[in-house]
Amino acid sequence: MAAVHYSRLDPAALPPVYGSEGAAGADLRARLSSPLVISPGCRARVPTGIALEIPENHEGQVRPRSGLADKYGITVLNAPGTVDSDYRGELQVLLINLGTEPFTVEDGDRIAQLVIAPVRRLEFAEEPLSQTGRGAGGFGSTGI
Repeated sequence: MAAVHYSRLDPAALPPVYGSEGAAGADLRARLSSPLVISPGCRARVPTGIALEIPENHEGQVRPRSGLADKYGITVLNAPGTVDSDYRGELQVLLINLGTEPFTVEDGDRIAQLVIAPVRRLEFAEEPLSQTGRGAGGFGSTGI
């Protein structure tokens, strides 16, 4: 099994950990010196205290946790957030509160999940496009 190397930027930071044998995403935990309150309709960048070395030709996808979304309306604003393989800074999660009550994030809370996925880079070439049955039909063009 390949490894994703990480560094603790804070000695108390917790590394990503898979919550079950079949989990696709590893839980990311908040690293906070004090609780962080996210008011309804507001967003906050939540530090994790870790940096990653994602293998070349891979990306980290930061995704919401379904329990937080369902119970509290807390989700990842730019879901899925992309962590590029050449980024070495602190992994932070941009959370938004779509719920109706303030939400408090505590140090060590599981705030998101990280999926490591392969990516393929292609060249972009300006050429006439092939025709399809859908054509230029955009939002809602294929029905409900």
